[in-house]
This record gives sequence, C-alpha cells and structure tokens, in this order.
Amino acid sequence: MPVKRTVMRSSKGKKLYAVRDANGRFKDIQSYKKAHGADIKRKSKAETAKAKAKAKAKPKTKAKAKKK
Repeated sequence: MPVKRTVMRSSKGKKLYAVRDANGRFKDIQSYKKAHGADIKRKSKAETAKAKAKAKAKPKTKAKAKKK
C-alpha cells in the first residue's frame, strides 16, 4: 500500500514530503527531489506484471530460409 505523504515547504522554500506515523508524529521527511527520483526509478507491480505477461506471450521467431 502506498504511503500518504504531506507536502510541506522548508524555510528556504524547497518542497518537502513528510510521512506521519499512526499517532500523527513525523516518521520521515524527504526533499521532493530525492523522493521523486526514487519514485521514477522504481517500477510498480502493474508495470512488472505487464512486462512479464508481454515476454511470456511473445511468439518465438523461426530462422529465415536462405535464398539461392
């Protein structure tokens, strides 16, 4: 399950993501740049399942006969 992040701004004006625990206290704070880069590099379960299905359904090609 994805973690809900709260968008905040630092005193310098940079965007931050804050994750809170069940009690509402801050569990993790990351810069937007770092968190967004990690999100882009990671593939979702749907993307990996689709890639596996596509690779499995790909028909095997036969070698072409040489012309004389």
